Amino acid sequence: MPALAVDHLTKRFGATLAVDDLSFSVEAGTVVGFLGPNGAGKTTTLRALLGLVAPDAGSATIEGRPFAELSDPAHTVGAMLEGGLQHPGRRGRDHLRALARAAGVPAARVEELLELVDLREAAGRRAGGYSLGMRQRLGLATALLGDPRVLVLDEPANGLDPQGIRWLRDFLRSLAAEGRAILVSSHVLAEVAQTADEVVVIHRGRSVAQAPLSRLMAQRAGGVRVAGPDAERLAARLRGDGAEVVAEPSGAVLVRDRTGEQVGRVVAEEQLVISELSPLGSSLEEIFFELTHDEEGAPA
Repeated sequence: MPALAVDHLTKRFGATLAVDDLSFSVEAGTVVGFLGPNGAGKTTTLRALLGLVAPDAGSATIEGRPFAELSDPAHTVGAMLEGGLQHPGRRGRDHLRALARAAGVPAARVEELLELVDLREAAGRRAGGYSLGMRQRLGLATALLGDPRVLVLDEPANGLDPQGIRWLRDFLRSLAAEGRAILVSSHVLAEVAQTADEVVVIHRGRSVAQAPLSRLMAQRAGGVRVAGPDAERLAARLRGDGAEVVAEPSGAVLVRDRTGEQVGRVVAEEQLVISELSPLGSSLEEIFFELTHDEEGAPA
């Protein structure tokens, strides 16, 4: 059973079709980047997962159940939407303490989280005086109060400085390494490329790409270039496995639909001698724009 599952989800708001027959899943121990232009349906999908909007068709479940049916939601899923929605007059520590009491979480967890997200020194200040980056950190601490197995995060890198973004990347990877499932919506595509295991890209409410990040980069961004004495032998083996391989006049080969890891595995299995194995093509940002442009060429 996946930790998160969106199954043929459809949601309308009046005449607007916000989400259109969308399906994807998130497994435990993985970070999945949820990408799409503004208005693509990302926030509606996240809100459906959290029981804040009711689907018109299909389902959105956490560990096999709708949010409303979870027996222990605080310890199952943590969410960060719109920076955490803190009351501006409440101090950061008091904000977390109030939520901890409501969820039955020990007060000691609050201090632990303030240290974890580097807000201990600012915890006595009112949230209305926080910078955007500090509010993001407080929102992340809120999501982690119940030490949940699943995290749903909407733009957690928004407002963070470069050091904060790097901290967030390492933090999310460490949480995934502990076995948590993380769905993260983000516009910071360069950071998604360094953080996510998989990506789901939606446009106008529909999925336009779902794949492990390494596979998407290989398939959409040009593939892998291989050179060396045994490049032709490698090409013959890969063609036999159904790969798309193009020979260059120099003797090197371009493998269009395999990742560097997949090609490297074949090289090791066959004990081939190569001098170059390098990925080709575009960044995740360029692939994203290619996937989400309208036919007229303008971004949605």
